[in-house]
Amino acid sequence: MPNYNYDPFHAIADPGRRDILMMLTTEKLSINAIANNFDISRPAVSKHIKILDEAGFITITEQGRERYCQLNQKGFEEVKHWIVFFEQFWNQKLLNLEKLLHKRSSKKTKK
Repeated sequence: MPNYNYDPFHAIADPGRRDILMMLTTEKLSINAIANNFDISRPAVSKHIKILDEAGFITITEQGRERYCQLNQKGFEEVKHWIVFFEQFWNQKLLNLEKLLHKRSSKKTKK
């Protein structure tokens, strides 16, 4: 079971881990199927998968002899909140700039 103590931003900092997440957007995949998409060793892929699991981005289930990975929506919550915060922050800054420019434009047309 994931402990969610792994920094999600560190987990998605690696392009290979982001590639794994993208692969899992269409279906759950076995670790072997994921590893077949990379030119690195299976233990290296397993390490990436472990990091994604510990960060809560994926869950791993066993079916027979295979271990399958699938996306875990809850794992993306911290990143989502961070992005939403800064989206609102920049939207407010742009709105303030728009108001300022409109105010300056109105002053110029009154002269």
